[in-house]
Amino acid sequence: MDTLRTDQSSALRLRLRAATERRAARHLSGNSERLPALLVVALFLLFAFVPAHAQTHPTEFQVKAAYVYNFGKFIKWPAEASSVARPFEICVLGKDSFATVLDSTVAGESIDRRSIAVKRISNLQEAAACNILFIGLSEESRLKTILAAMQHVSILTVSDIPHFAERGGVIGFVTQEEKIRFEVNPTAAEQSHLALSSELLKVASRVIAKPTS
Repeated sequence: MDTLRTDQSSALRLRLRAATERRAARHLSGNSERLPALLVVALFLLFAFVPAHAQTHPTEFQVKAAYVYNFGKFIKWPAEASSVARPFEICVLGKDSFATVLDSTVAGESIDRRSIAVKRISNLQEAAACNILFIGLSEESRLKTILAAMQHVSILTVSDIPHFAERGGVIGFVTQEEKIRFEVNPTAAEQSHLALSSELLKVASRVIAKPTS
């Protein structure tokens, strides 16, 4: 069963990648200076139009896992958190099966020449080496404490907890018209010393405005 799941996930990644490349290629001639923007827009719009409750592949968790993996390509971490000597760690905090799907999605992949490791954690002390922290729905009751602890460390926080970005997380998944999208909180990213690509902001369904004083 695990082998079948891995094979299905690998096939999914190949289909998504091929579709993205085809969309970008159609715009290549005469528009080479716009290619990076077109690539990321094609990538995220491809995921955005997958129904959240579709009965065929990809599943909701597969779409979110693909998003999480690709977020890592459009965010810049401080130099001390970007050493190629250690894996790029995507951590999962909470009691759900998302980590299993994420394992299959990132198998054999890399970010900035770093292999990717998925790490399941049960407390914040284990999050010190994480580059991305996905916070599961089971952690909503202590979300305020978690985000306070993450506020000034270089960790990208991602979650599908309702209103996550509004509540101080960096990237929050939302469902709009039965499709998975995401909201971004640039202020939270800045507090965590993370630089968000402008292309990432362009395809977010909502960018949380910086609060006025």
